[in-house]
Amino acid sequence: MKNISTIDEARRYLSNAKQILLEKAVKEDELYKDKKYVKMAGHTAYIGVLEALDVVFVTKKKGRKSVDWYRDELSAVDKKMLSLFIEAYNTLHLAMSYDGNRLVPVSNGGLDIAEKIINWAEQKTAA
Repeated sequence: MKNISTIDEARRYLSNAKQILLEKAVKEDELYKDKKYVKMAGHTAYIGVLEALDVVFVTKKKGRKSVDWYRDELSAVDKKMLSLFIEAYNTLHLAMSYDGNRLVPVSNGGLDIAEKIINWAEQKTAA
């Protein structure tokens, strides 16, 4: 039961990220007007990805896990998901969260990747 609620939490983060972009970032053609909200949305979606992966990789490790920890865990289980995770990190965490990349296609691509990872985590834990 805990796995399902954590996946639901990951989906809630992703939904919140989409809502931030839609309501706050203000899309104008192929750019968002407000970099602050792009950063917020990227961070929110990335946290959703980490929440989903934490369901798959139950660990006794306390505290914050590094990006390298997630990479190592994924490399042992699924190379395709490893590649997607690296792209989620690059897009959601670096390009959006840190740089505030305002390009709509960048945000859309990052959110799509987040959704794929969350779906994979849900399937993995349902098996």
